[in-house]
Amino acid sequence: MKDLASLMTHWRHDLHRHPEFGFEETRTAAFVAETLRELGLEVAESIGGTGVVGTLKRGTSNRAIALRADMDALRIAEATGAGYASKTPGTMHACGHDGHTAMLLGAAKLLAEEGGFDGTIRFLFQPAEEWGQGALAMLKDGLMECFPFDEVYGLHNMPGLPVGHFETRPGPIMSAEDIFEITLTGQGGHASSPHWGREVMVPACALVMDLQTIVSRRIAPTQTAVVSVTELISDGTRNALPGHARILGDARSFSPEVSATIETEMRRIAEGIATQYGVTAQVRYDREFVPTINDPELAEAMMQSAAPISAVTQIRPEPMTGSEDFARFLTHVPGCFAFIGNGESSAPLHAPDYDFNDAALIHGARVHAAIARARLPEA
Repeated sequence: MKDLASLMTHWRHDLHRHPEFGFEETRTAAFVAETLRELGLEVAESIGGTGVVGTLKRGTSNRAIALRADMDALRIAEATGAGYASKTPGTMHACGHDGHTAMLLGAAKLLAEEGGFDGTIRFLFQPAEEWGQGALAMLKDGLMECFPFDEVYGLHNMPGLPVGHFETRPGPIMSAEDIFEITLTGQGGHASSPHWGREVMVPACALVMDLQTIVSRRIAPTQTAVVSVTELISDGTRNALPGHARILGDARSFSPEVSATIETEMRRIAEGIATQYGVTAQVRYDREFVPTINDPELAEAMMQSAAPISAVTQIRPEPMTGSEDFARFLTHVPGCFAFIGNGESSAPLHAPDYDFNDAALIHGARVHAAIARARLPEA
C-alpha cells in the first residue's frame, strides 16, 4: 500500500502541474488512457469529448458497476506555493479533481492486480464537471449503450472532514442548480430627467428584492431552497439612467417540484414588476445540475464497504446545497455519492490556496475497490 500511495501522489502532482478546463482535458485524458492500458484494462477515449472509460472484467458474472472520477480544473490563479503548482496561468485544480483522478487510477491498479470480484467494472473519467456538462455529454455519446452498468459510485474530497473519515447519506445529498437571467428593457435617459424615459434601475432593484420572497413565501418551510442574485448589469453611467439591465443568479433545490415552483414564481414576479414600471421583462431559466439523490440501499452498502477502511464512517446529517454533475448518472442507474476527508485545516474548495491532501489518496482508492468487490462478490 505504501508503494501505491507514493505512485498515486506522483500521478496527482503531475496532474496538478498541468490543469485543464472542461472539455479541454486532452493531456489529462491521454495520461489516464495510457495508465489504464499499462494496467491491462480495455480503454475507450473521446467519450463525450474528452472522457475516458476503462473496462476491467473478471469471472463469469454479467453484472457491471461503474466507478467515476472527474478530471477538469477551474479558471482560478493558484496561490498554494506548492512545488508542483500549476504551470498554466489562471487555471488550477482548486476542487481536487487531480486527486479524484489519481485515486480512481489507484483503485484500477488494485483491482487489476488483486482481483477479488466477479463481473465488470467500468472506470469513468469524466470531463467538464464544474459547469455541469460532462456527464451529460458522455451519456449523449452513448455511454450506457456502449458501456452498460447496473450501479454507479463516486467520491469527492471534503475540506474540514479529517483525513480517513468517510460520510454519505441516503436520499438527497447535493442540490440541483438552476441558473437564471432576467433582462429588463425600457428607455434610458438623462439622470436629471427620469420622467422623460422608462429607466430600468429602480425596477431592477425592486425585482432583486421581490425575488427573495419566492423562498420565504412560496416554498413550504419543510422544503430546502435558495434563490441568489449574483449580478446586476446595466448600460447606465453616473449621469445617465439605464434603459437595459440584466439580473443573473442561481437557484438551489432538491426536487423537480420545488424547481418548477421557483421558475413559475420568478416569471410571475418579473412580469408584474415590468408592468408596474412600464418596461418589458424576459426570463431565461435553465436547469444546469439536477439533484444528487443516493439510493438508500446502495448508500448503506457503501457505508459498510468503507467501514473497515475509514477511521470514522458516518451518515451526513443534512444534504449540501452545492451541486454535482455525478447526479446525471443517477438518473439512469441507482448509485451513491460520498465524501472522504481532506483534512480539518484544508482550504475551502474553489479557493486559490486549496490543495488536495495526498494522505487521502489511499483511502479513496481502497474505498473504490471495496465497493466494487462488495457489489460484485466472487462466487
